[in-house]
Amino acid sequence: MRFSSNAKQFVLLIIVGIFLLLGYVVFNHFNERQNMVWFDTSKIHIPVDEDQRNTCLSKPILRSRVQNIVSPERLLYKQPSVLVGRTDVVAVTPWLAPIVWEGTFDPDLVDIIYKSMNLTIATTVFAVGKYVRFLQDFLETAEKHFMVDFNVRYYVFTDRPDDVPSVNMSQGRHLSVIQVPGSNSWQEISARKMKTIQTAIERQISREADYIFCLDVDSKFHARWGAESLGRLVAVIHPWFYQATRDHFTYERRPASTAYIPMDEGDYYYTGAVFGGFVEDVYTLTKVCRNQLEEDARNSIEAAWQEESHLNRYLLYNKPSKLLSPEYQWDDKKTKTKEVKVIRFSTVIKNYAEIRPNV
Repeated sequence: MRFSSNAKQFVLLIIVGIFLLLGYVVFNHFNERQNMVWFDTSKIHIPVDEDQRNTCLSKPILRSRVQNIVSPERLLYKQPSVLVGRTDVVAVTPWLAPIVWEGTFDPDLVDIIYKSMNLTIATTVFAVGKYVRFLQDFLETAEKHFMVDFNVRYYVFTDRPDDVPSVNMSQGRHLSVIQVPGSNSWQEISARKMKTIQTAIERQISREADYIFCLDVDSKFHARWGAESLGRLVAVIHPWFYQATRDHFTYERRPASTAYIPMDEGDYYYTGAVFGGFVEDVYTLTKVCRNQLEEDARNSIEAAWQEESHLNRYLLYNKPSKLLSPEYQWDDKKTKTKEVKVIRFSTVIKNYAEIRPNV
């Protein structure tokens, strides 16, 4: 049987269509498998802008303890069956990172996934000068609500080690006291935080923990803060700015500072009271911010909000992989809003003139 020219073209189109369809099916199959791939987090690369490139690690000296595990963030936030509806808040960033609110995750599923990994979470806190008085409430409430049933290592930086309270710790939870110098300037204490955390990661934390959260001591826990907060690089949206537009953000606006952010740039305003992630990623963050703080000091300039300004600069050009809603760092001076269904962690009301030097 002989086919006409038109028939041959028709058959050829059918054959090509079949091959294209098969290729599409195979591609999707392997793409789905890749979304569930087991990976080595030590190979994660964080892009930085040119101003920061010289201050970042050219080769990571820290190797993540989180090796060969499935990516929980992908499982938790890409599978429709896990998500619970919230239409009153934005639950994803423009770069597709999840924003964690009450009602946007399944706590039971989160715990099943993460608890099987036998993770250790480091928690750094500064209790310098009179701020040591907040430490007992911080630790006691953390034992009730923070990463319950996980291995947790608290690292307390203080100039008053004898005043660190004795708090009963659950199994798998430990406290290390690291002595640091005091100061007559709260600004100096604030500026030293990044350097101190960087040094502690190099000397100790990198060998003892998988994730790290850097928290302010003048705060307390009120409700669950669990593994839903874990991610490669994690930031918290500031409770006073989560409803504001970028022109109201209190970024450092002076070009002379290394924390400078132009008026037409910015995603969110992040609180300096909480940040975290993989130990190696937080190490890079603290190293960059420390270098920028020291460069500013050499140029006799201090960013508007010290290390918080530098943190916001870093996170603008190194996007967090996960954002936590203001539930994870509320301010007790602020009236609770309808979007905030639960307050998990909050800054307590205090008299700054009484507890801060040089105020």
